[in-house]
Amino acid sequence: MPSTLFASPMPVLAFLVGVLGIVFWLSRIGPLAPIFKFLPPVIWAYFVPMLATTFGIIPADSVVYDWMSTYLLPFSLFLLMMTVDLKAILRLGPLALGMMLAGTLGIVIGGPLTFAVFGGFFEDPVAWKGFAALSGSWIGGTANLVAMKQSFGTPDSTLAPLLVVDVVAGYGWMGILIVLSSYQQTFDRWVGADTSAVEKMNQRMTDDSTKRPITIEQLAMIVGLGLVAAVGSRQLGGLFPALGDPTIISASTWAILLVVTIGLLLSFTPLRRLEDVGASRVGYVALYLLLTSIGAKANLQAVLDVPLYLAAGAFWIAIHVVVLLIAARLLRAPLFFVATGSMANVGGAASAPIVAGVYSPALAPVGLLMGVAGYILGIYAAFGCGVLIQQVALWL
Repeated sequence: MPSTLFASPMPVLAFLVGVLGIVFWLSRIGPLAPIFKFLPPVIWAYFVPMLATTFGIIPADSVVYDWMSTYLLPFSLFLLMMTVDLKAILRLGPLALGMMLAGTLGIVIGGPLTFAVFGGFFEDPVAWKGFAALSGSWIGGTANLVAMKQSFGTPDSTLAPLLVVDVVAGYGWMGILIVLSSYQQTFDRWVGADTSAVEKMNQRMTDDSTKRPITIEQLAMIVGLGLVAAVGSRQLGGLFPALGDPTIISASTWAILLVVTIGLLLSFTPLRRLEDVGASRVGYVALYLLLTSIGAKANLQAVLDVPLYLAAGAFWIAIHVVVLLIAARLLRAPLFFVATGSMANVGGAASAPIVAGVYSPALAPVGLLMGVAGYILGIYAAFGCGVLIQQVALWL
């Protein structure tokens, strides 16, 4: 094994944090904005460490990666759930939630159907675990991908080609949605959409108040709560029995379900007001930092397997799109809800605001709310999708 430039834990951690900081700094530079519009910072947060590992800058295996996987995921999920405004999501109306649920249904149906068509061609005997993890990414985003990876025990080698599919198919579809924003009126006329709800939300979100600067005391409380939840969920999860043979709900799964459920319950308490000072942003930082560790463990050799995986991913997205179009026609939903509902699933809270902002700049926060709703659904719906994919794999 060749030596690396950085090997001990602290230099490796510093490198990953530095990469994340530089990526987000570059994304705020005006001339580079078009690049980061189509390839968001989360993509670079994965690929830059992967390239660093490939060229021997950092190791492919490190205790840092294990620690980040164990604690940063529940830390970020807890803060995202604790600060979610469920009432605000419900105020989006049945049309918005209906389209988001239609997008979720398309992914849940598409997963097992895709594996039924393509599963027999994969050489990897546990390829289904990679698709189960990908279902998490496509119902909520990166946090749920990592959650499903841990829940189903997906090996890094199995996940690697699916991460490429996630980028190419998932963000390729986002690019198509951005292009389609120029045809909103045509689409809305085709489905006979009522756009009054979009206009009302546009006015409401324009009048929304801004966040307050964070204080040291508030930041200490946010970090403290997140760390206690992360460690506590891991400890409590180990007390619950594993379910299924092969195991479906492990100690890691119990920990994730516990931290999400407790976070949601606390969102009905005054603790949710920590979002006024940006508590969820602390969660996102932990989430993106975790993504850098996943990239650092990836192997570029997986790209050789990409053609077949990409075909499967495109097929899966196509099923998702068909279900969305049927729902849009039945519900007479504007293209704004179709695009935002789709990206709330496939891209999550990192991408849904981008697409929403393209369709209506003042409504980017609506995309964020729908993306957060996707996070909530993804923990449960993606797990169900993964179980269905597992059953198809056993049948094959």
